[in-house]
Amino acid sequence: MSTNTAPAPVEPETPPTNKHAGGTGVLNRKRGTIATVVMAVLAFVWLFPLLWAVYNSFRDYSYTQANGYLSFGGWTLGNYEEAWTRGQFSRTLLNSLYITVPAVLLTLFLSSLVAFVLARFSYRFNLTLLGVFLAANLLPPQALLIPVFRMFRDIPLPSFLSDTGTMLNSFTALVLVNTAFQMGFCAFVLSNYMKTIPHDIYESAELDGASVWRQYWQLTMPLVRPALAALATLQTTWIYNEFFWATVLISRGDKFPVTSALNNLRGQFFADTNLVAAGSVIVALPVIIVFFVLQKQFVSGLTLGSTKG
Repeated sequence: MSTNTAPAPVEPETPPTNKHAGGTGVLNRKRGTIATVVMAVLAFVWLFPLLWAVYNSFRDYSYTQANGYLSFGGWTLGNYEEAWTRGQFSRTLLNSLYITVPAVLLTLFLSSLVAFVLARFSYRFNLTLLGVFLAANLLPPQALLIPVFRMFRDIPLPSFLSDTGTMLNSFTALVLVNTAFQMGFCAFVLSNYMKTIPHDIYESAELDGASVWRQYWQLTMPLVRPALAALATLQTTWIYNEFFWATVLISRGDKFPVTSALNNLRGQFFADTNLVAAGSVIVALPVIIVFFVLQKQFVSGLTLGSTKG
């Protein structure tokens, strides 16, 4: 008797893979070392001005003048004490708080309304409306200096909002001008984020009798919370560091934000660079704290709209 034996299955040969090949996305040891060194050098160059300012902010100015800035020693905390007093940071930090918090909240609220309309409804002038809001980001602020100044000078305000009776020398002016210039970017980012939300969710909400306002407030806003947190981080940094409009619309010293307080640290005939460095560290500290606390939201803010889901 002859027995028919089936041939054993032949496994297909797999081509040898090279872990160090460029297509696998893995760098070999030599390239990895070079990339690490290059990134370390770039990071040092990027952080050197900040580290140098922090280093010299703890040194006495007379010691550095006598021994040079490359010397070691002359440690003191007097620069921070004098900078806090001369810069009036206790007041200017509060002024920045009065400007930044309302401006960020108002910007996110209004831009979310615009983004919801752009993402939820499709009509003829959809892109035109988005272009109108983005136009504020395309114009340089210097081109609008004179018309904005004259407009704010002629707009009256009640006494509880402005001591002068106009929008000049008031926190309201800075809140509104920062909101106007930041709304376009926020509306653009939020509209792209809202477009990733499936329309089936809105159709189900309509069948349940949800109004447009409920779809916006109770359905959309909770879903875009990560985008709002990321934009809040970015907007807080940008509005807090804003300097141009503060110098144009504010002329009273008790209304200046913290970024303008560094002018108080300049001497009449010379500038104590160590004192200015201490003041700069004080000014930058709130922003650095915001970055460390909300760094996850900040990183996600850099990649908003790059992925769906």
